Amino acid sequence: MQKRSIGIVGGMGPVATLDLFDKLLRHTDAGTDAEHIRIYIDCHTGIPDRTQAILSGGESPVPHIAESANKLAAMGADFLLIPCNTSHYFYDEIARLSPVPILHMIRETAKSLAADGVRRVGLLATDGTVSAGVYQQALQEYGIETVCPDEAAQREVMRLIYDGVKAGAQSFDAKAIVVEIARMKQEGAQRIVLGCTELPIGFHLYGIPTDDTVDAADILAKAAVAAAGYPVKE
Repeated sequence: MQKRSIGIVGGMGPVATLDLFDKLLRHTDAGTDAEHIRIYIDCHTGIPDRTQAILSGGESPVPHIAESANKLAAMGADFLLIPCNTSHYFYDEIARLSPVPILHMIRETAKSLAADGVRRVGLLATDGTVSAGVYQQALQEYGIETVCPDEAAQREVMRLIYDGVKAGAQSFDAKAIVVEIARMKQEGAQRIVLGCTELPIGFHLYGIPTDDTVDAADILAKAAVAAAGYPVKE
């Protein structure tokens, strides 16, 4: 298979961009520098907030993401990754404006869960991702049911994302998140999908157990390595 280069539409947020780059490196079975993938990154921090665009009539991120996509393609990227789950609400619009293909993180996650025989998951994600049903629709296509947080727990998820990781907080009281995960498992969730790229970072940073969690960015990284024509290291 011909080797292909990857472009990352980053900045949503910067830490999540760095995390995806790290995962791409770790999942490439390379023995030397030269055996790694050529990766272009545009850390475009000026992209408008995706949840505000979905729920509050905020500025659309689509033109900004499309601008980044065009820059990355002009640099030489053969296909793109967008390490922001919420932005996939706008995927079809973005894909029409992009000169190169874009891997769909949420569909890759649903496909991976189905391959593992999972039939019911809990979803932790932004208000925009949950309210828009982006994950629920993709998962339903693979026969997977979704358990979402109640209103109070969803507020805690947003606090973890925005007041924790995005704000650069070194500590965060995550007891409510742990309780919510236990509730989801009681409702039959076989896996807990970390459907925001800040969540795996926050779980690690704040010591939240990752048992039975699924990192969508990790799944995207593995799919991207394979799509680039390189051997995947599990």
